[in-house]
Amino acid sequence: MKIEIWSDVVCPFCYIGKRRLESALAEFPDKEQIEIVWKSFQLDANAAFQEGTNIYKNLADKKGWTEDYAKQVSNQVTEMAKQEGLFFEFEKAIPANTFKAHRLIHFAATHKLQDKAKESLLAAFFVEGKNIEDTDSLINIGLSIGLNKTDLINLFNSEAFTNDVEIDIYDAQQIGVQGVPFFVFDRKYAVSGAQPVEVLLKTLQRSASEAKELKTDAEQNSCSVETPC
Repeated sequence: MKIEIWSDVVCPFCYIGKRRLESALAEFPDKEQIEIVWKSFQLDANAAFQEGTNIYKNLADKKGWTEDYAKQVSNQVTEMAKQEGLFFEFEKAIPANTFKAHRLIHFAATHKLQDKAKESLLAAFFVEGKNIEDTDSLINIGLSIGLNKTDLINLFNSEAFTNDVEIDIYDAQQIGVQGVPFFVFDRKYAVSGAQPVEVLLKTLQRSASEAKELKTDAEQNSCSVETPC
């Protein structure tokens, strides 16, 4: 089974949703047969790093809130994250554009390190206060998960994986993704938002059960070399 997840690395609910999916998979007996594919999504394609801008001011400006209210909302999300073992440091978070970070995730996928890249980028933004738009920061993140320095330099000195990111964003538009995280199970069932573990587990079980039924039907209603008609 394949689970495709559209998300952004500056989305707190995407980090919470990642943890909840991991908890659901821990209870799923066939988890080794699950392929997780992280898909690119940008909450704000026009975002850009600006010296001295903090996450609260950035959020307040976008939403039309006061900075105090932005802090209040962020504190609520922080408490939610704690329940999943995550400890956000919004005070450290640096607003930035995520396009290059998504390119790094795609590059990491070619080395079977996509999940590690996703995790490291989420932690870099929400916990470590790193500028995930900065090339040097991204190279260091890539090095920390085992990618080659020369390859990373070449990546950011080129437009490699730009098209991959753009295709993911286009696909999200085509299937009607309005917010993230957005989980798609075998291109059949979709779950929007950081839903409870129970919801994700039930969707996993349902998708797996139907996949097994389809496989059985295909085997019973087809000819093969082993079982000629």
